Amino acid sequence: MAEAQGLDEVWDDWKKSVNMTPSELTKWLDTDESKEVGDKSGGGESTGHKSGRRIIDLLQTKKADLSDDDVKWMKKVVGYVHRHSAQKPSGDIEHTAWRYSLMNWGNDPLKK
Repeated sequence: MAEAQGLDEVWDDWKKSVNMTPSELTKWLDTDESKEVGDKSGGGESTGHKSGRRIIDLLQTKKADLSDDDVKWMKKVVGYVHRHSAQKPSGDIEHTAWRYSLMNWGNDPLKK
């Protein structure tokens, strides 16, 4: 399969932005903290929580098998992580909704 359009442009940012493994993200999404944060304007599951499930799928997909739609989602994730990271609160962030929201999108800001 030919590489999806724009994949090369987003790939490095994706790898830096999504620093959680599929197993780490799966475990995180099962926590109460994960389910309590994010926009739930549609009712039920938050946007970030849904995104986390999609990110797990993308992380388990071979690069050559990613579709144009996957690349669009990857760009959305990278954009969210960059925007949300810029809003870092002061002080200890370990148990904050800010960190939990980022983790739903596959980025743990405390992970080195």
